[in-house]
Amino acid sequence: MRLATDIGGTFTDLVYLDPETSELGFSKASSTPDDFARGIMDALDKSGVSPEAVSLFVHGCTVVINALTERKGARTALLTTEGFRDVLEIGRGNRPDLYNLRFTRQPPFVPRAWRFEVAERLDWHGKEVTPLDEAGCRRVAAVMAAEGIEAVAICFLHSYANPDHERRAAEVLHEALPELEISVSADITQEWREDEKTSTATLNAFVQPGVQRYLDNLERTLRSRGVKAPLFAMKSNGGTNTFSLSREQPIHLVESGPVGGVIGARVVGQLTGETNLITIDVGGTTAKTSLIKGGEARVTTDYHIERDQRHAGYPIKVPVVDIVEIGAGGGSIAWVDRAGALQVGPRSAGAVPGPAAYGKGGTEPTVTDANLIVGRINPRYFLGGDLEVDVGLARKAFEPIARQFAVSVEEAALGVIRVVDANMVNAIKLVSVRRGYDPRDFALVPQGGGGPMHAGALARELRAGKIIIPVNPGTFSAWGMLVSEPMEDFVRTRVVPSSDETMERVRKIFEEIQDEGAAFMQEAGYDLSRVTFQRTVHMRYAGQEHTVQVPVTVLDRPALESLFHKEHEREYTFHLPDNPVEFVTFVVTARVSYPLPDLSRFAPPAGATLAPKGERQVLFEEGWLTAAIYERSTLPAGTPIPGPAVIEEPSSTTVVHPGQTAHLDSLGHLIMDVGVGA
Repeated sequence: MRLATDIGGTFTDLVYLDPETSELGFSKASSTPDDFARGIMDALDKSGVSPEAVSLFVHGCTVVINALTERKGARTALLTTEGFRDVLEIGRGNRPDLYNLRFTRQPPFVPRAWRFEVAERLDWHGKEVTPLDEAGCRRVAAVMAAEGIEAVAICFLHSYANPDHERRAAEVLHEALPELEISVSADITQEWREDEKTSTATLNAFVQPGVQRYLDNLERTLRSRGVKAPLFAMKSNGGTNTFSLSREQPIHLVESGPVGGVIGARVVGQLTGETNLITIDVGGTTAKTSLIKGGEARVTTDYHIERDQRHAGYPIKVPVVDIVEIGAGGGSIAWVDRAGALQVGPRSAGAVPGPAAYGKGGTEPTVTDANLIVGRINPRYFLGGDLEVDVGLARKAFEPIARQFAVSVEEAALGVIRVVDANMVNAIKLVSVRRGYDPRDFALVPQGGGGPMHAGALARELRAGKIIIPVNPGTFSAWGMLVSEPMEDFVRTRVVPSSDETMERVRKIFEEIQDEGAAFMQEAGYDLSRVTFQRTVHMRYAGQEHTVQVPVTVLDRPALESLFHKEHEREYTFHLPDNPVEFVTFVVTARVSYPLPDLSRFAPPAGATLAPKGERQVLFEEGWLTAAIYERSTLPAGTPIPGPAVIEEPSSTTVVHPGQTAHLDSLGHLIMDVGVGA
């Protein structure tokens, strides 16, 4: 059995696949924040899969992002080039909240007292200007030992062009402090930008000891239960890494959990013939959205955590699927701000105590409580009937909001749903409209327990082409991890003017990077006959600061420049065809290809007829309407289901609004048409 697990803020999902029989199964258990491995074991026990039968284990987790947001990391130091001690505080010098006269920067993860300088210098070509002061490194090591430093990041100027000084400094520190965890920036990224490189190495060092303990504990638990399979972790770029590599570079797991759903959606697009997709994953704590264009997810190295309209955030210069995440999940708490406006999230009831309806001590109103009150969730079929919920407790939690706005409890619940839907629409616009893409050209792929419940309203607002609800959407992120492929990005910054004379140099740079990638994948144990290489180059107009990503299918200068102008026009609404162009950063992505999974066992039952299992009153924008209730597993293929309707399954609920229709395709995907004028 191939097995994947995804730990969320509320539930831990597990998906298993037998590649020989195509048997595909799912299980779900409550997350256990005190020891996440226990929640995984609970899900494994519920699945009925024998630990000895597991042939591959893929794990997605939030341990890195949680450690960063909660500031629960190691005592971390920074070793950097003399004169560059304050790079983390200076940053880019820009202010996102431009007119805030009281603006202050977020404090760096490493206090100034633990940021150390050492004499050394390379120029931007990587040529040595000042030798490394090894004696200075030893003096710094003595101070680190006295301060009880647990991890250190080493980031020297221009190490992307020549990592020798960084690696020698690491050797010196290791000799003096063998127990010290050392993060070398050039081993994490060989892309330029000093602030971003320094931040990335620092954050990697900050989380490394904790991630090592986490993965060690999980591996011990799995091995003690009889799992002998290779262990992989989901990376932020959509590929997987072995546990051993993940221990060394844990920053690559910063979006380990959410990215699984994006990769799963890409596979769904391949199966359904849709290459342009927008994903929206609504879990218990957050909603995550991303965009897939031409069958490929957008991957960026300009990623930040804790970045918003008022905060610059912290840059992470590693390849990450472009995901926008907001606090809008089933457990998100509704509240009234000081100005009297209704807000939803980002605070969440989480797994403990959970929404008020769970009866586990939660008293504040949540999105799940709201959907129960308006009739969209069946309280007797929550998680397929495994979890008993109480609508009365949900109503009681909403009474303060109803009194605040002088409306009924039902109207208050519908208001909360409107607010959380608006928040999700704004998030989707960040990955689509703000990137120059029209949502009308894309299909929406909702995931998570709450995605299909909100998708109809979101697609109507965005005018999305259609909605594709995958098989078992409640555990879809774990399924995406199961079908993900081992993948590694090799990134190098080499500034080269675009001209006929320089194209040979461009070709050699790509070949060198690809040769390095092939050697890495072979050393990792992968069959090179299964490895494919994809090339991308970041280009800019000469004199510009930032770049635009351009896929490289053929090394033809006019073709590349033409595509660059087109992408620049899409992203920035203008292009300069007479300006000289530069190649800046070269990317080669190595991916191990596997055949697509066989989903024929999820095909709708032959000879089935459309028959509702009941009906109930559901509150829509049009008011209380009688909605037909269907069980997804009994639906026939191709027969349209008109709204208003509710389609139930153990892990999720799909709401079909008035004016919309839904039907199952031949592979069991639920296809919804938004409807003309809906």
